[in-house]
Amino acid sequence: MYTKDGESYFIVDAHIALWDARPENLRNEHGKQFIDCFYDYHRNLSPESETWSYEDYLYQGGDRLMKDLFEDGYVDHAIFQPAALTEFYHRGFGQTEEAFGLAQAHPDKLTYNHNFDPRYGEQGLDQLRADHERMGFTGVKLYTAEWHGESRGWKLDDPWAYKYFEECRALGITNVHVHKGPTIRPLDRDAFDVADVDHAATDFTDLNFVVEHVGLPRLEDFCWIATQEPNVYGGLAVAMPFMHTRPRYFAQIIGELLYWIGEDRIFFSSDYALWTPRWLVETFVDFQIPEDMTEYAPITLEQKKKILGLNAAKMYGIDVPAELQLPDAGATETGPRDPSAADLASV
Repeated sequence: MYTKDGESYFIVDAHIALWDARPENLRNEHGKQFIDCFYDYHRNLSPESETWSYEDYLYQGGDRLMKDLFEDGYVDHAIFQPAALTEFYHRGFGQTEEAFGLAQAHPDKLTYNHNFDPRYGEQGLDQLRADHERMGFTGVKLYTAEWHGESRGWKLDDPWAYKYFEECRALGITNVHVHKGPTIRPLDRDAFDVADVDHAATDFTDLNFVVEHVGLPRLEDFCWIATQEPNVYGGLAVAMPFMHTRPRYFAQIIGELLYWIGEDRIFFSSDYALWTPRWLVETFVDFQIPEDMTEYAPITLEQKKKILGLNAAKMYGIDVPAELQLPDAGATETGPRDPSAADLASV
């Protein structure tokens, strides 16, 4: 929980990971390229006081995660979103067993999501069923640009992907988080394009598609898709740190999201350990749209509380203390909002 100026916020960090990019886990040069690209994002977008050494960045471990999130970071609950990247790392990049073990040990604080790759065909479906039976997850994180043999990516509307979504539906896996954001070296930019979200969300209206990184740098494409597909949500991982380095750019991002899809479908995410949540929470609570950016309405206190945790808590059924809940004002309408008289007066 975070408290500022007499207001308290329930915090759900909707995108975290445990990874291992130490030299002994690198399968090839691409593993080093990947973690180096992560570190460049971290170093270039973080305040100097929040920048880790490269060695610390290669591996955190569960003890540090628990401290960074729950002791220092104000987080009430966090959701693991693992990436496999087995072509680049011997044991995989995301540490599945360690993350799952932490979630089992701290179910009040952690939710474990899993992953799949439809290019594994029937064998992968069998593995998905077995993993779900053991772990009982309700969400998955998908990396459509991940390499597999000669393939350097796949699409959400591929025939085999649809078989996996059908299996998710049968198993009760309702939350599909998809990396659709900045390219990470050596992955291909076009494999993260958001266009395939449109097809999948239309054909699987009973699944929630959380577009991580809100499609950046394809924000406009994402907004148009999410406007027409009410089961599409936006995760703010990677967007959040621009509050520090490019505050007007972040104002544009959050302003467009609030305009097009409304405050009920936007999730706060630190993308730990790319960044730690403490400074992101503090900065977002204080953040406001610059007054001269009159095309956007100011961000309200209620909107901030929803984005910082209440939206993700609702999707995942996370208990929120009564004193941290908002009065039920009904669902926010989606799509382009009509300018209010106050908006028009400010133009």
